[in-house]
Amino acid sequence: MKDKITKIKIFLSILAVIGFGTGCNDNQNQLDEDNNHLGISQVHTSKPIGQSVANRAKEKIITKEEISDVKAVNTDKELFVAIKVENFNRFRLKSIEKTVKSDLEKMYPNHKVVVSTDKKMFWELEKIEQRLQKNNMNKKSLKKDLQKLESILKEQT
Repeated sequence: MKDKITKIKIFLSILAVIGFGTGCNDNQNQLDEDNNHLGISQVHTSKPIGQSVANRAKEKIITKEEISDVKAVNTDKELFVAIKVENFNRFRLKSIEKTVKSDLEKMYPNHKVVVSTDKKMFWELEKIEQRLQKNNMNKKSLKKDLQKLESILKEQT
């Protein structure tokens, strides 16, 4: 009888260790997936068109809970930012846009800051980021594309 009880205790102990080990492993995978979801794409380019201002702005903006994604591009004097807002927070688009713009203007007083929640602006900035990443763009074409974006935004208002 004692023999059976000790075997059952050993079996349950081994089962508990396996269960705890498996549970911790799943939790770790979930944490890794959560961290990847929050990651934003950093744009690294050659020296003539540095995007460090845009990258720091993205890091600052993505920490806000109502913002799900952000794209940003900068020149020497301008910073263009497009943000995606979670569905429920879309009722407060203008106030979110206004607070993001004021935060960025405080961070970069020497830059003209343009912030938009417009999806077209988001897509266009994404295309520009990709071209910058591939080094398929020079300063002139970057400024031209950003002027085009600015004119589109002025037409909408």
